[in-house]
Amino acid sequence: MVEVHSYPESWPLKTSFVISRGARTQADVVVVEYSSGGITGIGECTPYARYGESVESVMSEIRALVPALEQGLTRAGLQTAAPAGAARNAIDCAMADWNSKQNGAGPPFSMSLPTVQTLVIGSPEAMAEAAVVAVGRGVTVLKLKLDRELVLQRVEAVRAAAPSAELVIDANEAWRGEGLPKLCDALAERGVAMLEQPLPAAEDELLSRFAHPLPICADESCHTRKDLPRLRGRYDMLNIKLDKTGGLTEALALAEEGRRMGFELMLGCMLCTSRAVRAAWPLGDWARFVDLDGPTWLARDVEPLRFDGGRVYWT
Repeated sequence: MVEVHSYPESWPLKTSFVISRGARTQADVVVVEYSSGGITGIGECTPYARYGESVESVMSEIRALVPALEQGLTRAGLQTAAPAGAARNAIDCAMADWNSKQNGAGPPFSMSLPTVQTLVIGSPEAMAEAAVVAVGRGVTVLKLKLDRELVLQRVEAVRAAAPSAELVIDANEAWRGEGLPKLCDALAERGVAMLEQPLPAAEDELLSRFAHPLPICADESCHTRKDLPRLRGRYDMLNIKLDKTGGLTEALALAEEGRRMGFELMLGCMLCTSRAVRAAWPLGDWARFVDLDGPTWLARDVEPLRFDGGRVYWT
């Protein structure tokens, strides 16, 4: 007999998380518990307003699937029973966790993964100070959240503060096409290793019309394998997040197909607890960049993983 329970949780952040779309002070997640045969698997998702999701809408989607799950809906069947998104992610990961516990599977292959540390939008001076703190803790890759303002000034300030760190930039769709090729050249000249989602997903065709002096990564433009044909020629890398793919099942398939088509991979997450990072872990060894620092922003965490020296450790 299968039982499924879901509930929301809110996790306060240590400090405000500021990106081009605004600021957040807490992480709102939805948890799914999938129980059968005395074993309970747990999954977590982060509803994201950018994709039309809220805690209430995700809870409603999950409730609608409970009867089918209790009647034996499988992970394979779930892929067509629900669209890609946060609700399917929480269920798929709970079922994957249940399968792992039932089979007595050990931890993922790698007991630790490197992870970037995010620097949220601030003045050039504030971002430089944050960079100094991060590298002082052993972080080697810094991810700069940027909007359209003071782009080069912020990059130069962080570069001066952390000359040995690898820098990647996430614009979260905030930039526009005018001047983008020249800006990409300037970023490459300053040693930026990768640029993530500079243009809105619906306006990214321009990316196919100029040579990329640094890799450009699709985030909001890439959800599932269905997106891959459109992304070819526009992007060089894919940011895979379980909340976009609708769970680990599609994420693994997307990673395999994306690599076959020549894309490099980035593994990302939303603001989340360590539960969500554990669920994404199997993809870590495939990724050129791993961005799993979501739990480091929480004032407290559930069953926390250990983040130390620019790595996250399986515990």
